[in-house]
Amino acid sequence: MAKELDPRIRQVLARGTVIPAHPLALTADRRLDERHQRALTRYYVAAGAGGLAVGVHTTQFAIRDSRIGLFAPVLQLAREEMDRADRGRAEPLIRIGGICGQTAQAVAEAELLTNFGYSAGLLSLAAMKDAEDSALLAHCRKIAEVIPLIGFYLQPVVGGRVLSYRFWREFAEIENVVAIKIAPFNRYQTQDVIRAVAESGRDIVLYTGNDDHIALDLVSPYVFQVHGRAQEYRIVGGLLGHWAVWTRRAVGLLEECHAVVSGTGSVPKNLLQRSVEITDANAAFFDVSHHFAGCIAGLHEVLRRQGLLEGIWCLNPQETLSPGQQEEIDRVYAAYPHLNDDAFVLEGRDHWLKP
Repeated sequence: MAKELDPRIRQVLARGTVIPAHPLALTADRRLDERHQRALTRYYVAAGAGGLAVGVHTTQFAIRDSRIGLFAPVLQLAREEMDRADRGRAEPLIRIGGICGQTAQAVAEAELLTNFGYSAGLLSLAAMKDAEDSALLAHCRKIAEVIPLIGFYLQPVVGGRVLSYRFWREFAEIENVVAIKIAPFNRYQTQDVIRAVAESGRDIVLYTGNDDHIALDLVSPYVFQVHGRAQEYRIVGGLLGHWAVWTRRAVGLLEECHAVVSGTGSVPKNLLQRSVEITDANAAFFDVSHHFAGCIAGLHEVLRRQGLLEGIWCLNPQETLSPGQQEEIDRVYAAYPHLNDDAFVLEGRDHWLKP
């Protein structure tokens, strides 16, 4: 019997919340830095995140390498901190774990997440780039037999693949699919997913992973003709690498977007302007000019500046800031001081770093 999503988790997920993709804290010799790893989790919770995504791209897929062996330890640390946080919360945190690999590996990872008490699995299909839709869907159904599933449209430039409307239409029929993270960084492909969910009639929650279009994804109405009737669908929250930094501001942004949607629906000019500013900041953090080569290191650099990491080290020594990326981060920091949450971090950092 497949694990089902806790109704309390489903309620938070459906309302829409901020779910940062959790980075990996390492020491200079590239070993797990438990103190800073815990501090990051505490920061996200204190900032108002409604959940965390652990073991995903931002956490570095190499944690699964048997020579590194950090997949289970990182899941465990996040679990312990979320358990601690939940004891003082009215609503539980959404616990999302990344799942990747061919079917045998993916099933094993889903089982591990279930054993650790994670709510759902975010399924990457990057390892199956050449598979036909039928094979992909069979793979997804296998994972959904183990854990509630969150679909993931990952842009090809960082390891994803183009997925057709027909794939998403059939994916939406899988009974234990609870949400989809839409992250192709492409408006046409984003609409493919939303239309597929609309035409399926399923109650599947939509989250943006389009770090280049965050605010506008959250306020845009998507209206499709379904059985001869116009029906509106919304992206209600974000599961984002970008929200691993300046998270307190991300929580405020989501609240503002929700207020727009529940109010007149008119998007104020200042929110449109901030949307452009956020995209500009993301271009620096994610190293767009070098095809995202420094995307993880860029996030680490922001967290290092705030004192939440001691360095920008990644498991792969070759993975670091690209030429000029530090200067780009300097630029957006200076241009958009209202987007950072440095003061919030400074106030709470010493507490979060306590053993």
